[in-house]
Amino acid sequence: MGRDHIKGRGQYVGRLRAKEWEVHTVALETCRRLVECYHYAGGGSNTATYRHGLFPKGAIFDADCRGIAWWIPPTKSAALATYPRNWQGVLSLSRLVIVPGVPKNAASFLLGASMRLIDRERWPCLVTYADEWQGHTGGIYRATNWTYMGKTKPEAVYVLDERMIARKAGPHTRTKQEMLDMGCELVGRFSKHKYVHILGKGGLECLTSMGMS
Repeated sequence: MGRDHIKGRGQYVGRLRAKEWEVHTVALETCRRLVECYHYAGGGSNTATYRHGLFPKGAIFDADCRGIAWWIPPTKSAALATYPRNWQGVLSLSRLVIVPGVPKNAASFLLGASMRLIDRERWPCLVTYADEWQGHTGGIYRATNWTYMGKTKPEAVYVLDERMIARKAGPHTRTKQEMLDMGCELVGRFSKHKYVHILGKGGLECLTSMGMS
């Protein structure tokens, strides 16, 4: 990697050079570590369908991971609302993390490479969300050819120790009182920007005909 692209330990300048980086599977523990350190949610699922990491070319240790893409199936109701033609073929980008100091285009590089590692015959529909609560609009998804589907209905957002706490815990959805009893603070109600990436023209036309785009 050229010296002009390194600024101190772990600091890179300029645009990411694709030939100097690679994306491959990482341990779930690595995903958890990066999310805990750098993602506002502070945590994620106990499982993963795909877990991909961004690495400098030739790096062999998970400690060298500079970003992760963490994919899981959404809930059945979310999948049906997204792609009723084949709800079991919906896969959600649950967490996307880039370590500070990596070039700005690292996120789109990681996401594009991660999507190419997914079996799209098994998972023809990908879905993800950009949180208005965090000021996110989903520019990275537009840059990687996702389709904008509009905003979701506003939902309550709770935080505890500066981390977002989900109401859903396994099969149980906590009530407002249960969240407050846990010590969570209700910071407001916010929408999310919804994006999908569907394999094949026909699938997107199906969504459009249903008035979902």
